[in-house]
Amino acid sequence: MLNKVNLVGRLTRDPELRYLGNGTPVANFTLAVNRPFKNREGNREADFINIQVWRKQAENCAQYIGKGSLVAVAGRIQTRNYEAADGQRRYITEVVAEEVHFLDSRNKSDNREYGQNFPPEDSDVSLEDNDLFPIDDESELPF
Repeated sequence: MLNKVNLVGRLTRDPELRYLGNGTPVANFTLAVNRPFKNREGNREADFINIQVWRKQAENCAQYIGKGSLVAVAGRIQTRNYEAADGQRRYITEVVAEEVHFLDSRNKSDNREYGQNFPPEDSDVSLEDNDLFPIDDESELPF
């Protein structure tokens, strides 16, 4: 049997982090995933998929991503049920994330850009310098 799902989309709200009685962290958020086609009006529609993340990955999601963040989620579909206060049985289908990859270049807590190389502020090194690592003998290069 195979139960595997891969999604790329944007969070519709900040992750909700909570801790179970035994201290295990769990986070929930909703992912908006665009459909691959347009409707009659020429607009893309989206599916809104509930995501559940566990343990350290849940804490990382709560700390580093928020509403509007672009993420890739790999996981499995899970259906669970419970009895509501009105006595009716309710069913929930969600994706339990095994992996969450942050695709945005920003951190929600400080909005800094990541993936760029900046010298320390007190450094006298310029990114424009092409002679940072002078090569004396190019014949010894492996390429």
